[in-house]
Amino acid sequence: MVRLLLVEDDPEIRRTLSRGLGEHGAIVVPVATAVEAIKAVTTERPDAVILDLGLPDLDGADVLALIRAGSDLPVVVATARDDEREIVRLLDAGADDYLIKPFSAAQVMARVRAVLRRVSPAAPQDPRVVVGGLVVDPVSRTAELDGAELTLNRKEFDLLFTLASRAGEVVTKRQLLAEVWQMPWGGADRTVDVHLSWLRRKLGETAAEPRYLLSVRGVGVKLVDPGAG
Repeated sequence: MVRLLLVEDDPEIRRTLSRGLGEHGAIVVPVATAVEAIKAVTTERPDAVILDLGLPDLDGADVLALIRAGSDLPVVVATARDDEREIVRLLDAGADDYLIKPFSAAQVMARVRAVLRRVSPAAPQDPRVVVGGLVVDPVSRTAELDGAELTLNRKEFDLLFTLASRAGEVVTKRQLLAEVWQMPWGGADRTVDVHLSWLRRKLGETAAEPRYLLSVRGVGVKLVDPGAG
């Protein structure tokens, strides 16, 4: 659940908005002053702040500056001020978004969710290529077949990764020479044939009885999931 720090001095707005945000699945920490807000940023560890500008002890813009001085915590400014220059100033000062009163709890939650999506780090993508029981990791330059590590030389690995990353696609010998060996076409296709033969042996198959590496006569080769289809 999203934990929100709601900084709003008007008791009625604070009460109504807290209830509405709670109905939309948020845990709300309501405070009425700048001093309470600055303290709560540290003690309550919110996911985001909804910040009113018209606070009794300090202007909300100054509270924003204090938050930004020590935190990248997302801040959505809630304000009755609709002056464009003021809004631009707040965004330049570090506000992530703003809402002009009046607004609903649903609008606030939609803005908060959008801000959190923007600031949340993207989940790192798994660089490995998985085709059936074959797992090829370009980072560690290792390959496994059904849980057992394959012993591959540099070109065998490059060849396997090139084909695995394009699984199901026919790759021509010309393409393999260019991508794996950085060689122009010129009769060196025998190099590809030899390395494919070595690779098949390590994958426990042959050209006559293939599992992963299927030759397409006169075109090239493709790597497939033997369990698919």
